[in-house]
Amino acid sequence: MVGEKRITLFTVLNTIILTCVAVLTIYPVIYIISISFSDTTAVAQGKVVLWPVGFSLDAYRHIFSEDRIPRAYLNTILYTALGTFINLLMTAIAAYPLSRTHLFGRKFWVIAIVLTMFLNGGMIPTYIIVQKLGLINSIWAIVLPNAIWTLELLILKSFYENMSESLRESAVIDGASEFRILRSIIIPLSKPALASIGLFYFMGHWNSYFIPMIYLNDTEKYPLQVVLREMLIFAYAEETQVEGTKALTPESLKNATIFISMIPVLMIYPFAQKYFAKGVMLGSEKG
Repeated sequence: MVGEKRITLFTVLNTIILTCVAVLTIYPVIYIISISFSDTTAVAQGKVVLWPVGFSLDAYRHIFSEDRIPRAYLNTILYTALGTFINLLMTAIAAYPLSRTHLFGRKFWVIAIVLTMFLNGGMIPTYIIVQKLGLINSIWAIVLPNAIWTLELLILKSFYENMSESLRESAVIDGASEFRILRSIIIPLSKPALASIGLFYFMGHWNSYFIPMIYLNDTEKYPLQVVLREMLIFAYAEETQVEGTKALTPESLKNATIFISMIPVLMIYPFAQKYFAKGVMLGSEKG
């Protein structure tokens, strides 16, 4: 019949492969959640496979009974929010002149920026610069050195270049300055692009642990990922027992903390998914 969909071998294989990928992706998340909500005895005996065994909230009570995890959680939210805002602001401003064909030395600046993706001064020179600027052990050491990511800058530059030139020309005729054009025309029309690269920035800051581990000396300023790393490496569960709380397996505490760190991403990603997918195609067509 006309319009009837045929089930081909490709469709069957594609469905099987995608189903396997989905299972392999979802199962670790379900397993982490199940471990965190299971009784410590069941966890120690390896009885948890898919669903929680002996439902228990002891791991979460243990985590929130002291201020280390909540404080690290708030630190991560602060670093991520401020860092993403600075990233988007600086990237939006820097991409605009690079998208203008009449910029003096435009080709040189673009090549110089692209080279930073492959060549850089290294960790030690970067640390010395941050130290000389007096940023060590402060939030600025985390958000300023990475204010602009090269790939995201090039993506937004390409998006600007594909925007209609007539809009800018009309604004110039009306007497608008370049800053006014950027603020009132370019940025409002670039919301999909900004949302897309903003999601990349958000994920980068939220999952970052190496940079805070290098630049922060005060444990009270550690983000959640650094604390989680210490838990995974130094058996945090055995070192921070809370009086009145029965002994918990390290696995329960680790997985409970991991699940807590996943919550913002699980909440934000469904709403930003369309922008995340569109980010791959940014700049590839007129928009």
